[in-house]
Amino acid sequence: MKQKRNFQFSTLHSPFKKFIECIVESILTASGAITSIIILLIVLFLFKEGFGLFKSPTVEKGYMLCVNASNPIETLTSQQIKQIFDGEITEWNIENGELKTEGENNFQSSTLNFPLEIMIFRFDDIFNLYSDEELGENYDLLPEKLGEVISENPNIIAFLPEKYLPENNDVKTLSSTHITPADFFLGKEWIPTATPAAQFGVLPLIMGTLWVSIFAIIIALPLGLGVAIYLSELAEERTRKLLKPSIELLAGIPSVVYGFFGLVVLVPLIQKTFKLPVGETAFAGSLILAIMALPTIISVAEDAMRNTPRTLREGSLALGATRWQTIYKVVIPHSISGISAAVVLGIGRAIGETMAVLMVTGNAAVIPNSLFQPVRTIPATIAAELGEAPVGGTHYQSLFMLGCILFVITLIISITAETISKKQPNKGL
Repeated sequence: MKQKRNFQFSTLHSPFKKFIECIVESILTASGAITSIIILLIVLFLFKEGFGLFKSPTVEKGYMLCVNASNPIETLTSQQIKQIFDGEITEWNIENGELKTEGENNFQSSTLNFPLEIMIFRFDDIFNLYSDEELGENYDLLPEKLGEVISENPNIIAFLPEKYLPENNDVKTLSSTHITPADFFLGKEWIPTATPAAQFGVLPLIMGTLWVSIFAIIIALPLGLGVAIYLSELAEERTRKLLKPSIELLAGIPSVVYGFFGLVVLVPLIQKTFKLPVGETAFAGSLILAIMALPTIISVAEDAMRNTPRTLREGSLALGATRWQTIYKVVIPHSISGISAAVVLGIGRAIGETMAVLMVTGNAAVIPNSLFQPVRTIPATIAAELGEAPVGGTHYQSLFMLGCILFVITLIISITAETISKKQPNKGL
C-alpha cells in the first residue's frame, strides 16, 4: 500500500520534477557557456591590447625628430635614439642613410661635410634662445624660430611636438618607425618612461622571472618531497592528520603576508649574513616563493604516494626489502607522475606570484649576473606600473604584452601538468 502511495506521489510530481530539472540543466549550461565566452573575451582583449604595441611609433606619440636637410640620415632605431639623447653616441657616423656605431664603421670614412659632433635640441631649449615677444602671441612664430635654429645648425637633432613642426626646406623630419617584435623580445633595457624613445626590452624581466622561479623550485623541491615522504610513509596517522591540514592552510595565507614576512625578517637577515648593500635580491624572492610553493608540492606529492597500492608495499617488504628500499624502489617510481605534476604546479605557483616578489626582490629591471642582485619579475612589473601607464598608450600596451607572455608560460605549465597527471596510473589526483 505504501509503495502504491509512493508511486502515485512520484507519478503526480514527475512533470514538475522534469520541469525543475530542465531549468537547472539550462542554468548550468548557460553558466558554463557564459563563463567560457567571458574567458575567451578576456584572452582576446589581452592579446588585442598587447599586439597593439607593435603598431606604436618608436618616438613618443605626438612628437617627431627633425634634422638639418643636409644631414643624410634617414632613420634611427629606438636604441640609437636613446643612446644619442643619453650622450652615448656623440658623433654622426652615417653610411647609406643609417647611423653606424663605433664598432661598425671608421669615423674617418663619414661622408658628412659638417661637424660630426651631434647637437641635441629639445623643445624647451627654444625658450632659452628667444623671448616670448619674439615667439609671438600664442607662440604663432614658434615653428618659424624652430626652423631657424635647425637651419643654422647642420649637426642638430631636434625633438619637437608635431603641432610646432617648422615648414622649412632646410628641415628634414626623420621617417617614423614602429616598435618591432625584435625590439621587445630581444631588447635588454626596460625604461618605459625614457624620452624621446621609450625602451621596452623584455629580456631583463624574463630573466628575473626565471631566476627567481627556478631557484625557488630548487630550494622547495627537496624540502617538499622530504616532507611528503615523511607524511606518506613514516609519520603516524595522528601526526599526519595534524600536519597535513596545517601545511595545506599555508596555501591560504595571502601573498602580501608572505611578502611582509620576507621584507621584515628575510631581507635584513640576507643583507647581514652575506654583507650585501641591499637585502632585496633574487635570493630573497626565491626563498619566499619556495615557502609559498611548499604546500602545493607537499600536498600533491603526498597524495600521489599514498595512492600507491598496499599490495606493492607489502610485496616489497615480504621479499626482504627495508622500508627505505620500499620507498625508493617501489613508492617513488609508482608515484613519479604525481610527483612531477607537483613540481610543475609548484613552478606555476612561483612564476605567477606578484605581491610577495614585488616586496622583496628590489625591482631593478636589469639582467642579473648573480642570485644576490636585485631583479624584477613580469608579474611585479605589471602590478607596479599599470596604475601609472596612460590608458591606450604605448606603455599600457607593453604591459598587456607582458601579460600575454605570462599567459603563454602559464598555459604551457598547465598543459604540462595536465598531461603528466593523466599518465598517472591511479585516479587519486
